[in-house]
Amino acid sequence: MKTASQRAKRVALLGILLSLMLVLGWVEHMIPVPGMPGVKLGLSNSLLLFAVYMLDIPTAYLMMLLKVLLSGFLFGNPSSMMYAFAGGVVSLTAMALLSRSKAFSPVVVSMAGGVMHNVGQVVLAMIVLKTPGLLFYMAILMAVGLVTGLATGVAAKAVMKHLPHFSK
Repeated sequence: MKTASQRAKRVALLGILLSLMLVLGWVEHMIPVPGMPGVKLGLSNSLLLFAVYMLDIPTAYLMMLLKVLLSGFLFGNPSSMMYAFAGGVVSLTAMALLSRSKAFSPVVVSMAGGVMHNVGQVVLAMIVLKTPGLLFYMAILMAVGLVTGLATGVAAKAVMKHLPHFSK
């Protein structure tokens, strides 16, 4: 059983991580990608990857949910929250499953997360908009997800090797 001090430290850590996720989300919101609507760098994915490997998976889901809600209220709207949640659930589920295998490095797990985030969003868009033609755009977004997942995975792995695991 955790002491009050341990619980307080964990809440403080989660508050710091969530704040970082929101700042990174704000930064990427300010960086438009011309000609590619909806494309973002996925900077906060590095913190979710950190949570998957260094904290625990339920905490990672909580962080994703809070980031979607707070980012939606700060920078978006209910529609953007819906798409971010769909992408976040699919992405985080893929990362959680792949992270359990020692065969995949955090960088590969992050790349899969980047791809699956876009898959989740496009599948939801195809359902909501009844537009199967979005499959073409999904191919482009999957390539973008690989590149952004590579970048965030390399960043997260570099940070994780310098930090201790946090007790679950």
